[in-house]
Amino acid sequence: MKIKIFALILLTSVLSACSYKFSGASTTGLKTVVIRPFENNAPLVVPTLSNQVTESLKTRIRNQTKLIIATTGEGDASFEGRITGYEIKPVALQNSATPTSGANRLTITVSVKYKNNLKEHEKESFEESFTKYFDFPITGAPIQTLLPGAIENINKQLSEDIFNRAFAQW
Repeated sequence: MKIKIFALILLTSVLSACSYKFSGASTTGLKTVVIRPFENNAPLVVPTLSNQVTESLKTRIRNQTKLIIATTGEGDASFEGRITGYEIKPVALQNSATPTSGANRLTITVSVKYKNNLKEHEKESFEESFTKYFDFPITGAPIQTLLPGAIENINKQLSEDIFNRAFAQW
């Protein structure tokens, strides 16, 4: 009986340790950040995508840090970027004799330059590309009706990756 109780306590401890989620950020010394609008240089341009990517990153920073988002100047840190890829391709081919797609994949790539302007943290600056995709099944609905949800999903993933790369130092 004692072994079962001990095993249950041990299992509970292990599971509670595994469910820990990092939600903070290391913004030591930073007070302001400038986020310049992301340019849309993708071969296929969606007019609202630049604003959506920029606002998604701003929202992530507002919600998970105490940084002030400055609109002018250099700030203690800055982000600038370009949307370099936006494409929709068929995936999940169903039949090799007469290939038909079972899903479409929207892929978005952004190139980001993050600069930490504090001398003691300059090494945290980076220039890197981030790519995320979203697969949505062929449902018969027009693709235009499915794209807003797919773009929102991808933007959340991209902003999380960019945020973590800049502030979580994983």
